[in-house]
Amino acid sequence: MAITVQNILDKLMEPVGKIPNTVDTLKSGDPNMEVKGITTSFMPTHYVIHQSIKMGANLLITHEGLFYSHMDNTETLKSDPVYNEKRRLIDESGIAIYRFHDYWHRYQPDGIMVGLIQALGWQPYVDENQPAATILTVPVMTVREIAEYVKNRLGIKFVRVTGDLSTPCTRIGLLAGYRGGGDLSIPLFEKENLDLIISGEGPEWETPEYVRDAVYQGKQKAFIVLGHAESEEPGMKYLSEWMKTIFPSIPIHFVPEKQTFQVI
Repeated sequence: MAITVQNILDKLMEPVGKIPNTVDTLKSGDPNMEVKGITTSFMPTHYVIHQSIKMGANLLITHEGLFYSHMDNTETLKSDPVYNEKRRLIDESGIAIYRFHDYWHRYQPDGIMVGLIQALGWQPYVDENQPAATILTVPVMTVREIAEYVKNRLGIKFVRVTGDLSTPCTRIGLLAGYRGGGDLSIPLFEKENLDLIISGEGPEWETPEYVRDAVYQGKQKAFIVLGHAESEEPGMKYLSEWMKTIFPSIPIHFVPEKQTFQVI
């Protein structure tokens, strides 16, 4: 029996139930199309879409949106050459693209966080999975040692750090994606007695400045910024592995991208 795009989407949404007003919709393609191959990615870049087509996939499941806007607003892009070339590739290929953002974050535990924790090898150290953060107690390492460890485990060239690199850490708050803002991170330091928060990103004038003041006052706090993509890409790789157990007859692959920024 043929498995359609809609069959796949229904299975992915099943553990959560219907979410109203979600960005998780089919962005292109026919929901009744038979699925021949699936790719997953953090971001549906032009490269990722092109690679998916080359690999024979006709369904791409991505975490973020197609056109540089969380709410899929393309009104200002109609005459943009980058937008139009990417749109043409999608339309001519007929590939189906589904955004899997809100649902994946609402899995219990959060699918993105599961993938990140697995990539870091920190499953034994999880104390609590909260809705927007995971609290861990790891063997004592300095901030510098943790930064190097994280880079090696995630295969990334750099992270950004605020705080004293020699500070010993054991209590860590792990936050993926755009969760490093002050409203979430600053209270978490005190509530969970954290030495360090590791996040994807967040406003630079909030948590990093709080940590700078804390260090000046003699308090041992630190903040490591991985990058949004770098913190969430492991969760989409984990999705591809999990889906292989559910749809063993369909070829499923994760398509990685290069680290978003470069250091020069």
